[in-house]
Amino acid sequence: MTDAVTTAASATSATSVADRLSSSRSRLADSEETFLNLLTTQLKNQDPLSPLDSNEFTAQIVQMTGVEQQLLTNDLLKSLVGLSDGGLTGSVNLIGKAVTAETDKATVDGGAARWSYDLDSSAASVKYEVVNSLGQTVWSRTDSNVTGGEHTLDWNGQSSSGQQQADGGTYTLKISAANAGGGTISSKIYQTGVATAVETLGGETVVSIGKFKTPLSTVTGVRAVS
Repeated sequence: MTDAVTTAASATSATSVADRLSSSRSRLADSEETFLNLLTTQLKNQDPLSPLDSNEFTAQIVQMTGVEQQLLTNDLLKSLVGLSDGGLTGSVNLIGKAVTAETDKATVDGGAARWSYDLDSSAASVKYEVVNSLGQTVWSRTDSNVTGGEHTLDWNGQSSSGQQQADGGTYTLKISAANAGGGTISSKIYQTGVATAVETLGGETVVSIGKFKTPLSTVTGVRAVS
């Protein structure tokens, strides 16, 4: 569990660094555009008898380019840190262990998909909806008198009309639970399984649970496989 907390914290730190760099880059772009607009205006309106000092604005352009190069260097350093501290290296020890990740997504594998979920309390009714990548509900079901606690939902990969969905597709589970009085009951959806791989995709460390991939930041629990 300590390893999972450490890697998750590292992922959060990396995200914070990325946000700061993105903000700095945005400010730089605005400043650069403003600088070029001012420079263009100065050149258009300069006194022919006393032209602007070309050395001065050339130095300013060089300085602006230097800042851009520094941001690029920061990006490269961030990538190296991610690979050696809390990134791939720090997450490899998850492979072969039972992992719990808080996510409402699952991948159809072998013609089926599975989610685990937890209800805060017993519900008079629970509606399940499986949504595809286009936001369309392909399957739904409503159960009555579902007890609180941990449960598993197995979906056979077929739409409500009986059409089998292809393996490899990622689907989202939505749960709407209510008590006898119509009040909403909170739920948490997660995936559990053995971590089979850890990789970096788009600069983000991703854990594979079977054939399903989820960001390291969604991992909430790790335990040894008995």
